[in-house]
Amino acid sequence: MSQRGMRGPSADRLRRLRWWLTVLFTATNTVALIVLAPVIIILDAQRGADRIDHDLSVVTQPVLRLIDDNHGALVYARVPADPLASDCPDFAVMPGNPSDFTPLFSTRGCTRVDTKLLADLAAESVRNGAPLSADRKAVNGHQIRVAVEPFKDSNGHYFGAVLAWQDTQKQQEQHRQLTIAVLVVCAILIGAAALISYWLSGRAIRPAMAALEQQETLLAETAHDLRTPVAALRALAETAQRDPEQRAELLPRTVRLAGRMGDIIDGLLVRARLAAGVEHLAMQPVWLDQLVAGVVEDMPTGDARFSLVTAPTMVRADPTLLRRAIGNVLGNAMRHGRVPGADLAIITVTVADGRVTVADQGPGIDPTVGADLFEPYTTGGASTGLGLSIVRWVVLAHGGDLKVYNADEGGAIFEIQLPTVQ
Repeated sequence: MSQRGMRGPSADRLRRLRWWLTVLFTATNTVALIVLAPVIIILDAQRGADRIDHDLSVVTQPVLRLIDDNHGALVYARVPADPLASDCPDFAVMPGNPSDFTPLFSTRGCTRVDTKLLADLAAESVRNGAPLSADRKAVNGHQIRVAVEPFKDSNGHYFGAVLAWQDTQKQQEQHRQLTIAVLVVCAILIGAAALISYWLSGRAIRPAMAALEQQETLLAETAHDLRTPVAALRALAETAQRDPEQRAELLPRTVRLAGRMGDIIDGLLVRARLAAGVEHLAMQPVWLDQLVAGVVEDMPTGDARFSLVTAPTMVRADPTLLRRAIGNVLGNAMRHGRVPGADLAIITVTVADGRVTVADQGPGIDPTVGADLFEPYTTGGASTGLGLSIVRWVVLAHGGDLKVYNADEGGAIFEIQLPTVQ
């Protein structure tokens, strides 16, 4: 039984718990990424701005050193001769007041900027007596960054400024790509966190799901295995009630059936403990022919007729579990092994060399069932749902082999092969 196929309030609560754990883990990671992503984006933007400001200061500071004041008259004759004048970034020497001196511009012209924009920035820097940085638009529409450094005359008054500017379009494009990459990576990480949390929560609740599945299977198998002996016990009781003279004959069979019911319950508990790893099979030498004969004798034969052929054969087995498996196979043959329209199911049981063969005259095995015949809750032409899955579990636990096929003349044949004792 898969976890997906489990039903009931307990299974539903475990599934909801898995989803809640997934949501909690994913939400925690999402919050962390939401905090981290803006930090990365802001730091990258700041780092880009700092790098551009540094590049601009490499221009403005040398130009300032090339400017002289001669008794209130600005002397910048050395500026055009400097290599900076023919390189990028562009720069200009602008007056705070247009009447103070004639502006000077670098000669290369890397990025064209409106002269009025530069004059306004120079006037603002001179008026405030402090450097400034500003983001503006160039003539071509690109974003630029402008650095402004004011300077003083011989009287100590600010009256001009050196301005340098650089196109930041490339840097902004790189920042935009980084932003997209960060968002994509965050989305991938959130998705991965959701998948990993779903997987981890599934592993966390798997023991609980396994325990619940084992409990449901145990209850279902108990009901399944007790159905046949309870029906037989009821038939014996009704017969004894109708005919008191048969009570002495029926009483031993009633006692045996009651004991078998107790063995079934014990076997189920043993299987549960075996599945939990706290107990081992009670293996011992068993005469397989005698065990099968006893199971056949205890089967209710109102709608079936058994033909038993045995040869002495000894195997090592847990007799309680093996008796239960043989009973399930015989019960399956009784329910599905009769010729259509017939009153009785004719069943032939053969025991020899550690092999138990149960052949019926029913419609055979539905080929569409195939390998699922021995799965729990699978029903077909020769399956009752739980019985054959129990048979397979018992046979494999004993190191044996289980086969089922259709006979040439019709009907299904179940074959159990167990290791023999030499």
